[in-house]
Amino acid sequence: MQTPYYLIDKSRLLPNMEKIAHLRETSGAKALLALKCFATWSVFDMMSEYMDGTTSSSLFEVKLGREKFPGETHAYSVAWADHEIDEVLASSDKVIFNTAAQLQRFEEVSRGHTRGLRVNPGVSTSGFDLADPARPFSRLGEHDPADIEPVLEQVSGFMFHNNCENDDFERFDNMLGSIEQRFGHLIRQMKWISLGGGIHFTGEGYPLDRLAERLRRFAGENEVQVYLEPGEASITNSTTLEVTVLDTLFNDKNLAIVDSSIEAHMLDLLIYRESAKMDESGDQPWMVCGKSCLAGDIFGEFNFPAPLKPGDRLSIQDAAGYTMVKKNWFNGVQMPAIAIRELDGSERLVRGFTYEDFRDALS
Repeated sequence: MQTPYYLIDKSRLLPNMEKIAHLRETSGAKALLALKCFATWSVFDMMSEYMDGTTSSSLFEVKLGREKFPGETHAYSVAWADHEIDEVLASSDKVIFNTAAQLQRFEEVSRGHTRGLRVNPGVSTSGFDLADPARPFSRLGEHDPADIEPVLEQVSGFMFHNNCENDDFERFDNMLGSIEQRFGHLIRQMKWISLGGGIHFTGEGYPLDRLAERLRRFAGENEVQVYLEPGEASITNSTTLEVTVLDTLFNDKNLAIVDSSIEAHMLDLLIYRESAKMDESGDQPWMVCGKSCLAGDIFGEFNFPAPLKPGDRLSIQDAAGYTMVKKNWFNGVQMPAIAIRELDGSERLVRGFTYEDFRDALS
């Protein structure tokens, strides 16, 4: 296939799904795919065998979840608009409001629907202020129990989302304990609690059974149904971005230009100033660069067994989460196609993008 393209490998996706299934079975928690991280619906048929549904951040994600992913559809947004609330309710099983004010604003139209409220416990595990739900002056959820108590009778559940790539069980355990201490009297009046995403429980060596026991205990002591919203944990290490070297040059370092771009195809690398991941071998250092006109369009520096040359194929690892959902047409760089490697090893192209797609994205 012509590069660039994202290659979703089902044999690498499957271990994540199996860990989610094990956690569901041993903890009693339900797992919803966070579409803000991964919304490539061509593999939803497989994922839906291991997960309970989807959760969203917008009307369009709600509609996609309802249309393409069997199971429950949870609708959350930082703010719902008047013109979209009817569609949100029609396409969801649960609607979660970010503030008590939004809940009150749509109380009448949402009456009879299962409703929840986002609660911000004021603690998180994010190393980036940009991604920290508990950052100063955060707009993400209600943080004061006194502001929540007047609307308790209007909701049956809360959503706490305050983890970010948290691979430390002890840290999660302590955080959940602090939530119980501060909000326990409110939680015990609810029927369901979502603990959000950002718990990296599919990572290598994570104590999955300890997490299951903690979730089961939390659910039992508070008499609630627990939900998790794995995004990155669902698809970590499942996908590569396949690229080709177009040109090389030397400017105090060996530079290779590929037919892709971090700003267009792996935007989080630029936002968080991180390097891409690549399987390395050899002692030949090369800086792999994108083809856009952005000077800092750089995937990172990697070692190779031999000098790179035009035509060489490279695989950027772990390219599923917050990549395809953020891809864009910056510079008119060719949008990566989407391909799937089936469990039997066969590969198939499921979507390509053309000039017409670029043209029609604008006006």
